[in-house]
Amino acid sequence: MGTQAKKHTLQNVSEPNLYRDLFPYHDIPRLTFENTAAPTCLPEDIWITDTTFRDGQQSRPPYTVEQIIDIFTFLHDLSGPRGVIRQSEFFLYSAKDKEAVVKCLEKGWQYPEITGWIRAVKSDFQLVKDMGLKETGILTSASDYHIFLKLKSDRKKAMEGYLGIVKAALDIGVIPRCHLEDITRADFYGFVIPFVQELMGLSQKYKIPVKVRACDTMGYGVPYPSATLPRSVPKLISGLIREGGVPPHLLEWHGHNDFHKVLANAAAAWLYGCAAVNGTLLGFGERTGNSPIEALIMDYISIQGSAGINTTIITDIAAYFTEKLGVVIPPNYPFVGSEFNVTRAGIHADGILKNEEIYNIFNTTKLLKRDIGIGVTDKSGAAGIAHWINMYLGLKGTNLIDKNNPGILKIKKWIDLEYEHHRTTSISNDEMVSLAKKHLPEYFKN
Repeated sequence: MGTQAKKHTLQNVSEPNLYRDLFPYHDIPRLTFENTAAPTCLPEDIWITDTTFRDGQQSRPPYTVEQIIDIFTFLHDLSGPRGVIRQSEFFLYSAKDKEAVVKCLEKGWQYPEITGWIRAVKSDFQLVKDMGLKETGILTSASDYHIFLKLKSDRKKAMEGYLGIVKAALDIGVIPRCHLEDITRADFYGFVIPFVQELMGLSQKYKIPVKVRACDTMGYGVPYPSATLPRSVPKLISGLIREGGVPPHLLEWHGHNDFHKVLANAAAAWLYGCAAVNGTLLGFGERTGNSPIEALIMDYISIQGSAGINTTIITDIAAYFTEKLGVVIPPNYPFVGSEFNVTRAGIHADGILKNEEIYNIFNTTKLLKRDIGIGVTDKSGAAGIAHWINMYLGLKGTNLIDKNNPGILKIKKWIDLEYEHHRTTSISNDEMVSLAKKHLPEYFKN
């Protein structure tokens, strides 16, 4: 095992532990805290893994083979020279799934490495071998909610079944990645730790890596180091390493966003010892979605540096999803929404005119090919109007139109009257161009 730890024995209870103090079901889930906190322990090497074609396709119409190839190419390009997006997992069941895998393998790229996802059925391993893949994910549900209520089994039978499937993978030389579904509602010391200790024992015996994916299936995880198990992501990750003996490079986090914590939990997983964090492009995933890869890229750079990553590809990805796939991205969605760096407040626009760093998160023009924008409403003021027109005309430096320009003030007067007459919509781009031509004709002579 990765570390020397006390051996934990499976607690094969007769009744499921549903943590009713934390998960009352007919009320909001509860949080409890204790005086002990998990220690931070950032691994030397961290990376991202992708499930756009597996979990991501469980929330939207399926991609065509051609679309999968296009998106896989984006993942490769965004991954950069270090292969920050290390792996991408695929379904292997339909003819389309298999064709997509073959076409993506033909690219010959080192990253992202293509891995599979199969049911916990021994016969499915032949699919992995037939496709020439080295690794596959296996469903190994961890909570009593799944073991007792879904599988109609008990912990002992579930563990024996899971270990049998893992041995079948190791027998044919396939790296198993065990997906511990619903780990944030699982009995950590009664099932999770005994199970992963057995997995690490098999890894040693076969001299083949056995990976562990900690799955926050329902989004119950929290990033607080002093919260109690099983909801504390820091304690889950720290415990899997220190108690379970899982080396950081064999540990992966997979989160969901049911309680708006998916990205915070992903970053916490990295900071407390997990090398790999799993996500999808634009966060597509079952129910509320997974960690958005474009956001993970930003957090990765914050922690590790740019690593040669071309972040402008994120804008290309957003354009592909909107223009080719018809995806509607909320305008205020971070990094990729049409208005994520647009301000409508006049006081903000005034600051931007002085120095755009005041109200722009970073140089969005350089890093995302997205100029800072101004949306014109009754709240924009003369500064916002001036900024919109300066951007439209591409004016810089001493050529900038000042907010006190008489033409700007006339435009502002017209806009103020519109809202005094109960207008409720923003001033459109066409209206702004028409107003600018009328009141600032000297700038439109050519």
